[in-house]
Amino acid sequence: MSKRKVCIVTGTRAEYGLLSSLMREIKHDDELELQIIATGMHLSPEFGLTYKEIEEDNFFIDEKIEMLLSSDTPSSIVKSMGIATIGFADAFQRLQPDILVLLGDRFEILSAAQAALVMKIPIAHISGGELTEGAIDDSIRHSITKMSHIHFTATEDYARRVIQLGEQPNMVLNVGDLGVGNIRDMELLSIEELSEFYGFNPEKSLLITFHPATLENDMSKLQMENLLSAIDHFPEYKVILTKSNADTDGRIINDLIDEYAVKYPDRVKSFVSLGQLRYLSTMKHCAVVIGNSSSGIIEAPVFLKPTVNIGDRQKGRLKANSVIDCDPTTEDIINSVEVALSQEFQGTLSKMNLKYDGRAVSLTIKDYLKKINLNNIVKKRFYDLV
Repeated sequence: MSKRKVCIVTGTRAEYGLLSSLMREIKHDDELELQIIATGMHLSPEFGLTYKEIEEDNFFIDEKIEMLLSSDTPSSIVKSMGIATIGFADAFQRLQPDILVLLGDRFEILSAAQAALVMKIPIAHISGGELTEGAIDDSIRHSITKMSHIHFTATEDYARRVIQLGEQPNMVLNVGDLGVGNIRDMELLSIEELSEFYGFNPEKSLLITFHPATLENDMSKLQMENLLSAIDHFPEYKVILTKSNADTDGRIINDLIDEYAVKYPDRVKSFVSLGQLRYLSTMKHCAVVIGNSSSGIIEAPVFLKPTVNIGDRQKGRLKANSVIDCDPTTEDIINSVEVALSQEFQGTLSKMNLKYDGRAVSLTIKDYLKKINLNNIVKKRFYDLV
């Protein structure tokens, strides 16, 4: 009997960090054949050529789809999506996958979904039903949901939302969050190992990841400047900055990060990519997580770590009581960081109301992908709520 070919697409360091455990489960299953397509930022020298991390983890990349243009304007992003769609069409034609696994809400992933939809390749979508009202990711995520046939959600609330979009309830499975599941299964780096890497103890550091809010016109530069200005008010803390993604204005944010790191070489460390293990280990030991990344909403609470969530990029996501929402102004960021560092707020973290959990998430998804009957699955019927 031939193996079922399961194709996974990854376009960013964050996606790979979440998907790597699932990829490993598929790779080691004798009834499945893992296919990997790397695209987007993975193939860009500007973003660290992170496809090498995939290969260093002993995975074989079946296809590399070059798509990113050198500009991050809205027009260039659209053109990159067009290039990607052509590349996915060629890749799918060569690989002939039985099922395609897509995670989340990136524009690269939308291109893959479009190609698979027309080529009648079943799609399993992870992390549908979530909300991020400040970014185009929100609409992309729901669009991918409608192109997909199997849905693995992180919470019951998100599962209900996917069903609300017209998906059949028996094809929507709440399996928990991949990122949280990975944390449960991962042996993280020690404080000694991190201190040797950074040159300082990360327990007295601020971990910052800030991405463009893609539905807010021309505000990324000002918001990042406000964030860096706010951080100046905490000189006793070291600063660990991870760079932005390839969304519109991402390069503007990264230029500001570079300038800030040069200005404060003894206090600030910046990285294109820390890798999943080092990033999560740093999150566990840092003082506060700051920015607008989903990791501050989903993973940080698992470590009982306070998060200062800036602006509207993550607006709509379920949040634990460890998350402090604030406006993207210098004053509000300063006030929120002060609250996060206060003994009073720190004392509330032991009573964490986790919104995301997950155990054996990758194994659960892999087993379902292996057992599901794919005959006629691409022909869907809209589910109407009564």
